[in-house]
Amino acid sequence: MTSSALLLSPSAAARRLGISTKALRVYEQRGLVRPTRTATGWRIYGPEEMARAEQIASLRRLGLGLAEIGRALANDRSSFARVLAAHQATLQAQAHDLAQTIARVQELRTGLGGDKAKRRSTTPNVAFDLPWPWGGERFELHDIRALNFIIGPLGSGKTRFAKRLAETLPGAAFAGLDRAADEPADPAHAARIARTLDRLVGAGATESAALAALLAIIEADGPETLVVDMVEQGLDRATQEALIADLRRRPAGSRPLFLLTRSSSILDMAAMGPDEAIILCPANHSPPVPVAPHPGAPGYEAVATCLAPPHVRARTQGVIAWRPEVA
Repeated sequence: MTSSALLLSPSAAARRLGISTKALRVYEQRGLVRPTRTATGWRIYGPEEMARAEQIASLRRLGLGLAEIGRALANDRSSFARVLAAHQATLQAQAHDLAQTIARVQELRTGLGGDKAKRRSTTPNVAFDLPWPWGGERFELHDIRALNFIIGPLGSGKTRFAKRLAETLPGAAFAGLDRAADEPADPAHAARIARTLDRLVGAGATESAALAALLAIIEADGPETLVVDMVEQGLDRATQEALIADLRRRPAGSRPLFLLTRSSSILDMAAMGPDEAIILCPANHSPPVPVAPHPGAPGYEAVATCLAPPHVRARTQGVIAWRPEVA
């Protein structure tokens, strides 16, 4: 075998490692692996680079973040031991949650078609009189999920609705568009942000001030429920997709999130799970209504027409629909 047979291009190296070329590039950007270069500047991976990349890919498959892997490869054994212990505890908690979910699914299968699986609470979780532009109609929400999407066309009043929702829900907070990526004063808060950012970048997200500001809000202690205005603000498509996938993997019992959005990357109705819900603010200022994420369901087409890919959404970012003066 010649020495050239041991040198692999990025695409060949990625195939051998079972990862994407984008992931391999992220490893390089984070300084975890350094491919050599040909005389013409092309990246190539030899035995040493492949061995290191295989270590990284193996640890990623265990669920470790790139920052944690970086410490491991730097031979910080005591720090890495603590990281492994914490990761094991997280996996055990997730296994417990998964076992409970499986048991619940089995319970629903057993009672399929019966009243127990279909029954909803008749006592609302929250109820309030709707603000302008509605006429003071009463709104009741009977089922708060882990992820709740608030959607509506420009000028539908969805931001006013979201603010009133945050004012009414006990212990809730509203995160507006004036988000700033200030340095967190609490070290534990900063560590949570760093871990989440590391996961997202490893999943293809682009590190940015907008993402850091959003994570500072999401990872903060305090609010029992968080309402976030236009969660996709300042985030590219890959970042939006990585973010929503990460939010869907939150452990059971995490605080509910209400996310205002008009991005099809954030709200992909085909990907919604059982602990997610949509609230539509109609264009004609009828009261907000829950919408099931199934074609043919009442309101489904109205929700679909509000959504657009991130590059299309960017054209209307900051646009405010005309509204009459309020006396």
